[in-house]
Amino acid sequence: MDLEDYLAPLPQNLSGATALVTGASSGIGLATACQLAAEGVQLKLVARRAERLQDIQQALQARFQVQVDILAVDLVRPESWDALSRAGFDQVDILINNAGLALGREPVASSDFADWQRMLDLNVTTAFEMVRRVLPGMLARGRGDIVCVGSIAGQIAYEGGAIYCASKHALRAFCQSLRYETCGQNVRVLLVSPGMVETEFSQVRFGSAEAASAVYAGMQPLTPANIAQAMLQALQQPRHVNWDELVILASDQGGVSKVVRRSADAG
Repeated sequence: MDLEDYLAPLPQNLSGATALVTGASSGIGLATACQLAAEGVQLKLVARRAERLQDIQQALQARFQVQVDILAVDLVRPESWDALSRAGFDQVDILINNAGLALGREPVASSDFADWQRMLDLNVTTAFEMVRRVLPGMLARGRGDIVCVGSIAGQIAYEGGAIYCASKHALRAFCQSLRYETCGQNVRVLLVSPGMVETEFSQVRFGSAEAASAVYAGMQPLTPANIAQAMLQALQQPRHVNWDELVILASDQGGVSKVVRRSADAG
């Protein structure tokens, strides 16, 4: 019996590829940039914080000897999309469509329309536009990978998250349609939907580090590196393998409404 057909092939070599990572200054975006740089991927990083991006650029180039280009813009502003194209950031092999935002936990009746607008502008309009910018080049070259960072909230809605959940449901539908449109053209589309990941994301939503840390009290959340590693593994699959959708939860999280928490003295 020849067992070779039953052994997994070696991971695809990503060295020399170019990746655009949005929301790259912290959390999942930064972790993914680090994972890709370690594999020899050239990076184009986008975020709002210029000084933070410069520090990341220097650190990644020094450690991994890869080219790292940066662009400090607010992707909610349409003029930033043209700046991205002028800088050549839309000519990439891989898109990590990560920039996103959650604001507030108020019910619909008492929520803030300005928060709604900003979430929809970034989580929906900007995320869709990033794909529209990079996709023509990928199709012309006959190769590309689009990874969109969604959320378990795009699978299951919850109280106090109507607009955020709606935005992630929209991203999921967008990715499903995109898969149909690109099927058979060597452009892979992957939606990664994490559960509870401890990042600055929660600090923005809840307004303080203390309030954010309470979300993860008594349980072990995922880390940005956990999500980045999973995305890297998806990208390293043979070209005929497409991980359409990946939902990643912490072992202590059974779903949106199920989290097991332990007291501090439980050991």
